[in-house]
Amino acid sequence: MILVTGGTGLVGSHLLYHLALENDAIRAIYRTENSLEKVKKVFSYYTDDVDHLFSKIDWILADITDVPSLEKAFKNVTYVYHCAAVVSFDSREYRMMRQVNIDGTANVVNLSIDKKIQKLCFISSIAAVGDSIHNHIVTEENEWNIDGNNSGYSITKYGAEMEVWRASQEGVDVVIVNPGVILGPGFWDINTGTMFSKVYKGFRYYTEGITGFVGVNDVAKVMLLLIKSDVKNERYILVSENISFREVFSSIAKGFDKKTPTIKISKLVTSIAWRLDFVLSKLTGKTQQLTKEASKSLHKKTYYSSDKLTSSTKFRFEPIVDVIRIVCKCYVSK
Repeated sequence: MILVTGGTGLVGSHLLYHLALENDAIRAIYRTENSLEKVKKVFSYYTDDVDHLFSKIDWILADITDVPSLEKAFKNVTYVYHCAAVVSFDSREYRMMRQVNIDGTANVVNLSIDKKIQKLCFISSIAAVGDSIHNHIVTEENEWNIDGNNSGYSITKYGAEMEVWRASQEGVDVVIVNPGVILGPGFWDINTGTMFSKVYKGFRYYTEGITGFVGVNDVAKVMLLLIKSDVKNERYILVSENISFREVFSSIAKGFDKKTPTIKISKLVTSIAWRLDFVLSKLTGKTQQLTKEASKSLHKKTYYSSDKLTSSTKFRFEPIVDVIRIVCKCYVSK
């Protein structure tokens, strides 16, 4: 039996689709009925056989922060894909991120050890990889700087990785993937999905920041590849290309046949904007749309290498322009 945590998220839903194509014994965790409809919607972007594939999944109502419910999900499980996480750059959600990303992962690790799971695949993030030194390309060898200017999200993902490495010391084979900014369809109102919804509605702004991007299906395929392989106790950066936000927004605009963004936003403008947004969120109680960490990332230029994966396997990433074109088609058909 294969268990997927976070199966109703962007990566988890795509992973389940690929698993359902070739497996019958699949179990996934969910917390609300509405989230299951989102998974079906993701499936519908790729197949007309949604109900058949979805029926292969044994859905368990559980929460990784609730050990009794999680223990039920681990019954007769041999492989675990741990995708559940809170992704946020809002400082007010730091406590929740610690609870889910670190404590929740500790629960998954403890049960993996107790149930003698054969292999645990954990999806982390490039946010948990050490920063670039002297503008060099970031690899898996970069060391985490605990005293660095780290976001709450990156701190909790790094803490989660430490829990997963603990599993490797207790007899569970593990593999960690560190994807870049993940692009994929189905979740248009959160995280990277908002990039597509905003551009479709006429978003005209851009920044020159550069980071690593990767398609969600590539992330899922690599996870499948690694858990089936003999690889154990290793981590891999997953980045298709290092490109600017300007290029990404322009490609999205072209995918929608919209005008490309033409207004460059400076560091000064974003620094003012996040402060105004912070005050507005305090006054209204609404979630902050632009945080200090997010505003910095829009201008930061960091390059990542996936050579460790591509040099040791035959896997090749899909070009980001192709990923964007497919996601745009999904958005229009939604």
